Amino acid sequence: MKSLSIGRFPPLSYACGEAVNTLCTNLSFSGENVKKIMITSCHASEGKSFLSMNIMRTMAKFGKTVAIVDADLRRSMIASKYSIQFADKEHRWGLAHLLAGMADMDDVIYSTDIDGAYMVPVGREVSNPLPLLNSPRLGELLDRLAQGVDYVFVDAPPVGTVIDAAEIAKSCDGTLLVVNYNTVRRQELIDVKEQLEQTECPILGTVLNMVEYDSYLSRKYYYKSYYSKYDRYEKDTRKSKHSGQKESKAKRT
Repeated sequence: MKSLSIGRFPPLSYACGEAVNTLCTNLSFSGENVKKIMITSCHASEGKSFLSMNIMRTMAKFGKTVAIVDADLRRSMIASKYSIQFADKEHRWGLAHLLAGMADMDDVIYSTDIDGAYMVPVGREVSNPLPLLNSPRLGELLDRLAQGVDYVFVDAPPVGTVIDAAEIAKSCDGTLLVVNYNTVRRQELIDVKEQLEQTECPILGTVLNMVEYDSYLSRKYYYKSYYSKYDRYEKDTRKSKHSGQKESKAKRT
């Protein structure tokens, strides 16, 4: 099998790392029949590729075997952002080559330097990938990967921008939607939801990204502070009442 290395992973904050851990745990409860999961968004630059790569790495750390398919044939960011290095630099085949009939499955499935993780890179960008995505080769590739690993994650283009993701969803068992905090309008989400529902690929959940964490922590602090004061008041009241009962007993004695 061909191999590649992932040269760079952006460091995660503690909160972000815990959020990804929780997401991966929740995905593991999706059911035995949910193995091929598409990850998409409403717009570009909402963090779907970031999420795809970190889910892949975290699942592998959990002891799962995983494969990630870079299916953003128009504008992939994974190879450059994560500094993908191919062992065979002359034959860097990928998904586009497979769908065009220029390569076989064995040519495009790569082992990575992460134990238990495999990757199908994009290969090359295509200005009009829809005819390629209509090929039965996509579904055949995902089915073969699903037979050999626990989960297959497909990094797809944004649903609200092009129709590619809806075509990819037809070959998947579920969809994970990434939404930027306070940037996507309600009607846009409704439109994306309706478009995905037409593919009969269920939406497994939505990931809220780019959350203003400081304000979130402030709200948590407020509730924690409020209830800690309330709890302290209750304890002081019970203590005072208990002391009063002791004093009454002493007087009767």
